[in-house]
Amino acid sequence: MFGTLFSKSTRPLTAAGTRSLRGAALALALTALGTAAPGWACADIFLNEILADPARDWNGSGAVSSRDDEWVEVINAGATAVDLSGWRVAGPDSIWRYEFSGVLQPGQVQVCYGKQSYDWEVANGFPAFGLRLSNSGGELLLFQMVGTTPVLRDRYAYTDHEAEDDRSSGRSPDGGPHWALFDALTPYSGTEEPLGNACAPSPGTRQTCVTPVQPTTWSSLKALYRS
Repeated sequence: MFGTLFSKSTRPLTAAGTRSLRGAALALALTALGTAAPGWACADIFLNEILADPARDWNGSGAVSSRDDEWVEVINAGATAVDLSGWRVAGPDSIWRYEFSGVLQPGQVQVCYGKQSYDWEVANGFPAFGLRLSNSGGELLLFQMVGTTPVLRDRYAYTDHEAEDDRSSGRSPDGGPHWALFDALTPYSGTEEPLGNACAPSPGTRQTCVTPVQPTTWSSLKALYRS
């Protein structure tokens, strides 16, 4: 069934059909997560940072491209090296967009740019559009192939304000459970979560920016715990 859900078809779907297909894919993937082959180690590979609306040459090609300069980064948050063969990203359309490769050491990150995604799609016979990260909000999913079964390992849904020019959303700190908005290049002054942290996106490298600490007083801290 996954062969159908993650097919190479480009047939358009209705909104209801897309939701149904997406739900079926995720349900099967989550089921597979609980029934993976005995002895299969669940590696600590996670989505770590996503940039959906590039306004500069992030991949260093010499040209700015809304397709080629999008990027997604994964991190090895575990204690052992992980072979990334079989680790793939997909969107809500349930079509594969890229498969990572190589060995990722503990604490290391690996980035995929839209151009890499496009080239991988061409080489593997999938519809070639790159990462296809929507600038009005969207979702990205990370799967691990266990044999021929895609197993959902991580997912992140981002909103419209996260997809403005050169803003990225990422785990802060790297590999941690919380997501923040890296908005140094296009500051965000709104109140919708995630809030901006005044740090710049960092594709392919660990974050080194120190998030500013808001000043406070002892009386204000005590007020937090008053009944």
